Amino acid sequence: MVALSAHAAGWPLVRGGSQGLAAALAAYLRELGGIVETNAPVSSLADLPPARAVLFDLTPRPLLAVVGAELPAAYRRRLAGYRYEPGVCKVGYALAGPVPWLAAACRQAAVVHVGGTLAEIAASERAAWQGQHAERPFVIVAQPSLFDPSRAPAGRHTLWAYCHVPSVSTRDVSDLIKTRIERFAPGFTDLVLAKSARAAAELAREHPNFVGGDINGGVRDWRRLFARPTASLTPYATPAEGIYICSSATPPGGGVHGMCGYWAARTALANELAR
Repeated sequence: MVALSAHAAGWPLVRGGSQGLAAALAAYLRELGGIVETNAPVSSLADLPPARAVLFDLTPRPLLAVVGAELPAAYRRRLAGYRYEPGVCKVGYALAGPVPWLAAACRQAAVVHVGGTLAEIAASERAAWQGQHAERPFVIVAQPSLFDPSRAPAGRHTLWAYCHVPSVSTRDVSDLIKTRIERFAPGFTDLVLAKSARAAAELAREHPNFVGGDINGGVRDWRRLFARPTASLTPYATPAEGIYICSSATPPGGGVHGMCGYWAARTALANELAR
């Protein structure tokens, strides 16, 4: 989904920051009469008001922690066997100017994949799966301030980047990320005014859905591209009546496309109206 949209129209950016997307969706829900409640941890169904349908934006491991007792044993075992991807280390930069990429096209791109040769990319991704930190990581770089001046003061720029690291890694590899960008954009290091880095383990603590620091909701190999989180014609519905999954652990997987929630909502509406 992400690759298709990127090739068709590029990857869009939310003006003012990604929080604006969540704020817009919440505002629309309120217009329809919905209520948004935050800072209310849910550890079991007992923490929720009575409802015909409950949709959980959770991947299998945290879902089991919340509603495992409500699910059949066989389904619990399948969820427990769900595989997650390696974690990521993410770093944000405040820059004195735009990134001086050697490739002119990169100076006009919202997202740049910094990989080097195919062999380097393969080695970087393989290392994370094998519990190792690649010295030449494959880095995803976003430079939103090129297109959204509200992201930085006049003349300044912002940039964020991440690379894969072993699951639950506590290592800050931002220096490796910086060195990697410097290779393809000489002078980048001199532009850095400040940085903020978070290791995979820290991301996992901040967001229970990021199991081990996995930000994509689980493995996306050929099997798990469709069998998310288990092989089922209705992957958004669980065997327990009224309990649904709408996270990136369902098709079509991770990405800012909203399709997991859309199809989960359609499934819930169809099932509950049929009862």
